[in-house]
Amino acid sequence: MTVLRYSAFTVPPAPGAPAGGGNPAGVVLDASGMGDAEMQALAAEIGYSETAFLLPGGDREYAIRYFSPQAEVDFCGHATVATAAALAEHLLGAGELLLHSKAGDIPVLVEQGERGMRATLRSVAPSAAELRDDDRAELLGLLGWTSDDLDPALPCGLAFAGIWHAILWAGSRQRLAALDYDFEGLKALMLERGWGTVSLLHRESESRIHSRNAFPIGGVVEDPATGAAAAALGGFLRAHALLPADGGFEVLQGEDMGQPCRLEVDASGDGGVRVSGTARRIDG
Repeated sequence: MTVLRYSAFTVPPAPGAPAGGGNPAGVVLDASGMGDAEMQALAAEIGYSETAFLLPGGDREYAIRYFSPQAEVDFCGHATVATAAALAEHLLGAGELLLHSKAGDIPVLVEQGERGMRATLRSVAPSAAELRDDDRAELLGLLGWTSDDLDPALPCGLAFAGIWHAILWAGSRQRLAALDYDFEGLKALMLERGWGTVSLLHRESESRIHSRNAFPIGGVVEDPATGAAAAALGGFLRAHALLPADGGFEVLQGEDMGQPCRLEVDASGDGGVRVSGTARRIDG
């Protein structure tokens, strides 16, 4: 069995240098015959926040499963981008793909760009919901935040585009940079509520958002780039009439981890949210 390793949502390179940053993911292009326990064990061995396992179907069509080191998740954006790049480079070339995830069908367009393979996924239809006052208070306590740390101009809440994410807006970039939370406490709350990540955000402008995504249920403190959360955020901003006029914005994530990532989001229209990024192979 071959495990490919790709970094997704890489950032533009410095002059004369390769693309940098990104969130690594494992990709198994043919997981036929692998059971759940075997997939889980391999994901734990690889140690990335997600590893994707493909089961070939029709023409340019695959079932896909995603495993963190500790659990299976229904949808993962950065592993989807990594998978699309791997398929394009090793089997199919550029073009359209259809991935059948537990969250629903995920169409992906993969193209050869100036900085390597570029993939655009379209999420399932997004949803938004209110965050209960008691959950908000518990979240703030687990994070070591207070209400004064929040941006009063932006709504907290819950967002969905395959999995649910709690949404909190930091009032300053400095508050976002200082992340130190109760790992086990937040994990327990997320498991109880069915949240995939907690999205901690700061809005620099309408078209640029800084993000950190706490991911204790996956066995890691945070994810360097979270395409599923970016898609959910696009739906959340759409639901609250907070999108730029063209519906597009960028999410900068991983900066405080030394793994800068760039996710391009297009939430225009009324269907699934499109999330784009580049990917490169990281194991030769």
